[in-house]
Amino acid sequence: MTTVSILAVPAEEGGTAYRALAGGRRGAGKTPGDALDAILDLDESATLVVVQQNRPDRFFAAEQQSRLDELMARWRAARDAGSTLSPQEQEELEGLVEAEVRAADARAAALADE
Repeated sequence: MTTVSILAVPAEEGGTAYRALAGGRRGAGKTPGDALDAILDLDESATLVVVQQNRPDRFFAAEQQSRLDELMARWRAARDAGSTLSPQEQEELEGLVEAEVRAADARAAALADE
């Protein structure tokens, strides 16, 4: 069985995009379905899709979630004002998004093991 995780992320052009992760495969799209389609292997017999509800857990701590929420709010405000985050904040935001993608993968693996 292939386990797929889908995560909402800020899109470069504004708004929200989605990343899908399944083992070593990664895909992106404008909707969760687009991201899933980008990595889905229709030849496989079963797929479990996990969508994170953006709450802290053992894979992504409350402090990380809080900082991600803060940076996302700052990113949206900057986008709406026609501006951008500082390079340091943008790098931190991207790092937290990647950490959440890894957490989603670990979360899905733990669910598959149950």
